[in-house]
Amino acid sequence: MNSEAIRAEYERLAAGNAARRASFGLTGRRAVLARLTELVLAHRAELIAAVAADLGKPAVEAELTELLPVLSEISHARRHLRRWMRRRKVWPTQMMLGTSAALLPQPKGVVLVIAPWNFPFTLALAPMISALAAGNAVMVKPSELTPATSALLARIGAALPDLVSVVEGGVEAAEALLDLPFDHVFFTGSPAVGRKVMAEAARHLSPVTLELGGKSPVVIGEDADLAAAAKWVVWGKALNAGQVCVAPDHVFVPESRMAAFRSALKARFAGSLGADAGASPDLTHIVSDRHFARLQGLLADATAKGAEVEPLGTDRAAARVMAPRLITGLAPGMAMAEEEIFGPLLPLIPYRDLAEVIAAINAGPKPLTLYVFARDGALIERLGAETASGSYGVNLTVMPFIHSNLPFGGIGNSGMGAGHGQAGFETFSHLKPVLRNRFTLLPLLFPPYGVRVKRLKDLVLRLSR
Repeated sequence: MNSEAIRAEYERLAAGNAARRASFGLTGRRAVLARLTELVLAHRAELIAAVAADLGKPAVEAELTELLPVLSEISHARRHLRRWMRRRKVWPTQMMLGTSAALLPQPKGVVLVIAPWNFPFTLALAPMISALAAGNAVMVKPSELTPATSALLARIGAALPDLVSVVEGGVEAAEALLDLPFDHVFFTGSPAVGRKVMAEAARHLSPVTLELGGKSPVVIGEDADLAAAAKWVVWGKALNAGQVCVAPDHVFVPESRMAAFRSALKARFAGSLGADAGASPDLTHIVSDRHFARLQGLLADATAKGAEVEPLGTDRAAARVMAPRLITGLAPGMAMAEEEIFGPLLPLIPYRDLAEVIAAINAGPKPLTLYVFARDGALIERLGAETASGSYGVNLTVMPFIHSNLPFGGIGNSGMGAGHGQAGFETFSHLKPVLRNRFTLLPLLFPPYGVRVKRLKDLVLRLSR
């Protein structure tokens, strides 16, 4: 789709959205979400085939990470939509006695969703679901790195032509979209591209939500259950071959427990993916040759600078399958220590005192999420209080992203704004303040400012202290 066609699609959606603004209420929105459920289920087999073609993702993992989250998000929105749409009463302050106030959620208009490649179905549809629930029309730009899934999204979008338009294509399509005055832009991807999206959106004063990434650390406490910690860390790192924005990026391990935790990790990787993890049918492929080469470059750089790398299987480069690695000896100056890994490479960093860990985390950009495994409540509270992250997971990984009743988003370099559930609905809504005069006494303070007004003003000041 060229830039002229993209603009025409935008104008078509904008015209239709303006016409239906007053009529697209609870019944209509629920009907659209129900239709979307039917479409997703009708394309279930195509979805499994598409993500297998794009990412080599096993069928079970495809349903767990692409189908189930989407159906769950739709179901959650339909179930709670009446409450989310309700006018919200606001109690008056002293100065506002005699008025009634409320917040009225209204759709923003036509919004743009720019989706990434790592969960190409879920991360396109989840914000789209929130936008539709809030009453908007949506243009979706899926990733060109997952063409089969992008084509499937286009077919689904074509079944909802009055509300959804899916724009396939590469950088040129994204640039053409960002040249339009959307009422909200929701971007999921890297901080580097997020900066460009924000700069382009600023030209139109379009509000943005940025779900970015970062180096999400794991901290193992002295009293942690190492087997349980290894189970969660391995799941988070092996899921989608580590190509997950909330995947454990690196692990801080007490020096005295390093050998035991390393053994627990190896046992768990073997139990999950077999003795040769690279040969496992349950390991997703790296998305592209460029990304595979990037990960190989991180390994080569770390090895050349003194790190030790232990492969847990053999790679299949022709199929872009990379076996997990455990890395020790990570040091400042290594690319792996500075960049988000976004792959099945897991550095283990020894520590002696929690203060070292807190200082190391705070020295870098704020992570999207932070995980801790411990029984010690004081340690858990201290780590959470003395660091900043988009979310905080205790004795688990990945799950903060899945909880529909928790807002999900980053902070600082890892993003701004939030999605999922009610937070997603509110992201795509304008909570319009509505203030009504009933019997306010404020006109008593109108000019002319004589003695009576001055006395009343002094009384109000005393009451306000």
